[in-house]
Amino acid sequence: MESHLAIVLWVFSYLLGSVSSAILVCRLFGFPDPRSTGSHNPGATNVLRVGNKFAAAITLSGDVAKGMVPVWVARQVGAPESIAAFCGFCAFLGHLYPVYFDFRGGKGVATALGVMVFLHWPSTLVVIGIWLLVAASTRISSMASVTSFLLAPIIVLLLKPELFHPVLVLSLMLLFRHRHNIMQLFKGQEQRFGTPASPAPLQNPIDKTH
Repeated sequence: MESHLAIVLWVFSYLLGSVSSAILVCRLFGFPDPRSTGSHNPGATNVLRVGNKFAAAITLSGDVAKGMVPVWVARQVGAPESIAAFCGFCAFLGHLYPVYFDFRGGKGVATALGVMVFLHWPSTLVVIGIWLLVAASTRISSMASVTSFLLAPIIVLLLKPELFHPVLVLSLMLLFRHRHNIMQLFKGQEQRFGTPASPAPLQNPIDKTH
């Protein structure tokens, strides 16, 4: 594959990933900006807090699709697996740091899962299963996310070793984005499902989104 086509694919992937499903859905339904209330994170869980289940489902679907589509497109044009995997990474990066929304994005769980679906769906099913199990037992979204992506590289290493390094990078970035949540978990202060959204304004908009 010619290098300029690979660059076009990577730029397309980043720009697609930068489309924030949560912000657009909240604007469409007239809900508060998810970056300014609840957990201050533009993701499906916070849309559930500030909106409703239908809006959260649309947000989740959009975030997953952002990870899936770039990998699918890359494969359709005959890109090597390494190029396709990097397309997924660019979409994930766009979700974390969206150019359209002042680089204040989400934490990337749904988009990372979307990338993994097309890279190796059996590993993805295991990661989703872990997420659902932890979420059901703790009712804490961040606990489920942190646990499932701590284990994701190990799962991929066992089932699809050649994808270990790409998934490791995704997981490390995702855990970095959850660093505030990890601190809250250690303090026992992390929000559970069903916790009412707090309208408190952001003091530091960039840090609070993590």
